[in-house]
Amino acid sequence: MSPAGCSHVNAYKVDNWRPNLRVIYQCFVWSGSAETRRRKVLQNDAGWTALAKSCICHMCGAHLNRLHSCLYCVFFGCFTKKHIHDHAKNKRHNLAIDLLYGGIYCFVCQDYIYDKDMEQIAKEEQRKAWKLQGVGEKYSTWEPTKRELDLLRHNPKRRKITTNCTIGLRGLINLGNTCFMNCIVQALTHTPLLRDFFLSDRHKCEMQSNSCLVCEMSQLFQEFYSGHRSPHIPFRLLHLVWTHARHLAGYEQQDAHEFLIAALDVLHRHCKGDTTRDDNGKKANNPNHCNCIIDQIFTGGLQSDVTCQVCHGVSTTIDPFWDISLDLPGSSTPFWPLSPGGDCGLVNGESHLSGATTLTDCLRRFTRPEHLGSSAKIKCGGCHSYQESTKQLTMKKLPIVACFHLKRFEHSAKLRRKITTYVSFPLELDMTPFMASSKESRMNGQYQQTVDVLNNDNKYSLFAVVNHQGTLESGHYTSFIRQHKDQWFKCDDAIITKASIKDVLDSEGYLLFYHKQFLEYE
Repeated sequence: MSPAGCSHVNAYKVDNWRPNLRVIYQCFVWSGSAETRRRKVLQNDAGWTALAKSCICHMCGAHLNRLHSCLYCVFFGCFTKKHIHDHAKNKRHNLAIDLLYGGIYCFVCQDYIYDKDMEQIAKEEQRKAWKLQGVGEKYSTWEPTKRELDLLRHNPKRRKITTNCTIGLRGLINLGNTCFMNCIVQALTHTPLLRDFFLSDRHKCEMQSNSCLVCEMSQLFQEFYSGHRSPHIPFRLLHLVWTHARHLAGYEQQDAHEFLIAALDVLHRHCKGDTTRDDNGKKANNPNHCNCIIDQIFTGGLQSDVTCQVCHGVSTTIDPFWDISLDLPGSSTPFWPLSPGGDCGLVNGESHLSGATTLTDCLRRFTRPEHLGSSAKIKCGGCHSYQESTKQLTMKKLPIVACFHLKRFEHSAKLRRKITTYVSFPLELDMTPFMASSKESRMNGQYQQTVDVLNNDNKYSLFAVVNHQGTLESGHYTSFIRQHKDQWFKCDDAIITKASIKDVLDSEGYLLFYHKQFLEYE
């Protein structure tokens, strides 16, 4: 299975394509010498104009606006103003290279593409450029100088990262309908405890082959927090996912939720060897009984209570979960009307004034008792016969990161559609009303709605939102991620832009990621 996907590359790869591509990377992309660097920048002095003429848009004369170079002829054009698009259409020159980042764009596929041979040339020329500039390629450990040691002694307190720091913000090149992967990667790389695990080199790989997804994720975190601003090309991550989750292989658009679960499953399997017991030899305290980093952060316990309608005997099971899938109004599944005047009506500060459904509504719907009916009788251990029963789901153990999946895509024998119902979700979420312990307290008449401000065990903060624009057949995934407290950014593949809290809360919402507050830090 090859990661290459664009069929139009082969038409370009004839005759002397390799040396021609190398010249473009040498002179206009990586710019390894002072001479070639001068070619990249159009100076104000008229004396430099002739030298830099080849690195400006041949249509408007600008040297900004995401300049691209045609791979078939000597032509430079703006991507933003679509001058390079016009050239490609008129000349039928389908491939161009981004002079800032070095990515190859196909105008037929309308996307940046990956080709193994081209990528190899790009890396070789980049290494040469680094060598000419005196930049080392390999990572070397930091050793403080005498001056730095003196500074550390006189400033023992850890410096806080400033609010305008952008380390960790990095775009991802779309490799052909891979926006579903990019938005999940953005959410995972901004998960605080996961970030700390990978940046501290905690993973000890035991796999013999070079196909460990955890090792690749570790490398990905290093790339994100290296300080580099150019978009990363996650071709190896995509290839490994295809290898270990073959149902996701191919360049068709996939479901972001399905990718999340597949990625967590592969990561769990590949890092399971790290440890399945804690330091004292006891089994891990989560429903999967695994102490790998994935289960420590994402695994919760879902309690299912089945109550016999005759003897009222209760059968309880607890199952692990990585996410909670919530039904929405407008689906074929009956959505019980929820009265804003009932109990828990103002939980999590959500308002029904606009008539919008809230995340709390969906959670109350998820945890309400459900009558299974006469067609789904279950054998009762007390009655020793099949009886009608009710089933209720509650949270036995909450994960550190709670992921809520709003079921916007409906697939059935008769129906395939997207549910666009707006669901209001809060910045801060209290899961106390949906706990199994709260249900038991209510049954015993001891439950009180008052919130204990000192108990933050069940309180969460929103840190990532994945959205889907478009229809079931044709759509695009983007994400909002929180960089610092109250500082949000929109990630649209390679493009990262600042966003307001209003932008986040007004978005449609497909996957919502919440982090336990008491484990957070600024």
